[in-house]
Amino acid sequence: MVMRQTLDRVALSTRVEVVDIRGGWGVRQRLNQLGIHPGDHMMVKRSGIFHGPVLIAIHGCDVAIGRGMARHVIVREIT
Repeated sequence: MVMRQTLDRVALSTRVEVVDIRGGWGVRQRLNQLGIHPGDHMMVKRSGIFHGPVLIAIHGCDVAIGRGMARHVIVREIT
């Protein structure tokens, strides 16, 4: 069974694939501008302890995403 979860709940150093983006047009547009699309692979590099931003590595770049935005990104762990 494939476990799906939101990006804000992923453990550090975990590689994931974007399955879906849930949210309105504004959320989808902002994530698109950051280079985050369904099918993309990324790794969680840092996750703020007190609900700070999530730092991910995607397409050779580090991108910080606020937790509110990360809750809209549905991912699955890849091995």
